Amino acid sequence: MRRKLVAGNWKMHGGLARNRDLLQSLVQEAGKGGGSDCAVCVPFPYLAQAQEQLKDTAIAWGGQTLSEHAQGAYTGEVSAAMLVDFGCRYVIVGHSERRSLYGENNETVAAKFVAAVQGGLQPILCLGETLDQREDNVTEQVIAAQLDAVLQAADISGFANAVIAYEPVWAIGTGRTATPQQAQEVHAFIRQRMAGSDAALAQRLQILYGGSVKPQNAAELFGMADIDGGLIGGASLVAQDFLAICRAAG
Repeated sequence: MRRKLVAGNWKMHGGLARNRDLLQSLVQEAGKGGGSDCAVCVPFPYLAQAQEQLKDTAIAWGGQTLSEHAQGAYTGEVSAAMLVDFGCRYVIVGHSERRSLYGENNETVAAKFVAAVQGGLQPILCLGETLDQREDNVTEQVIAAQLDAVLQAADISGFANAVIAYEPVWAIGTGRTATPQQAQEVHAFIRQRMAGSDAALAQRLQILYGGSVKPQNAAELFGMADIDGGLIGGASLVAQDFLAICRAAG
């Protein structure tokens, strides 16, 4: 299975000039080939720029969230069809900041996942626990509830072209990092739970790790049996760091 690297932490960063340089560096590196698939998920205003610079390259692009509604009077929202209009392949669903800052609960995330699938996009479903939840030893219960809500709404068939990203909230921008073994344990749990619905699909499902992946720890993380790539955080804003992670993925 080819590993997948998604630059997913542009968040509300960026600018036309900075984006141009970063995307150009990624395109140049992608032209050298490699054993991993690369994608970037950019803020909505920069989708046209990503489409222009990345078309006819090996790098895919996508959005950072979407509306659960296909259309209607939802001022400020962006639908799956709108993302598809800009050539998007992916969309991030259920990122920890969307859950914590914008009140997206498990049911909302599930509805967005369904909207993405029905709209022809590949959702990158984010799952993860907070520090309090980890210290209370309820990580698996939290992950199971987040995942089961989507399975109930989309059925296992909805995951045929989906990606899952485990992002421990306590290891994002905190200076704390999950050990490769801690990450592997949760990845294995996710795959096992998916296998309860479809063993073959669970085996080929890509599960990315999204907890402060850096050039220094990428190779060890990607060496774990159930870690299939990364949803890259702050390192995705520095071209050489992101490219080093891509190289570590093979």
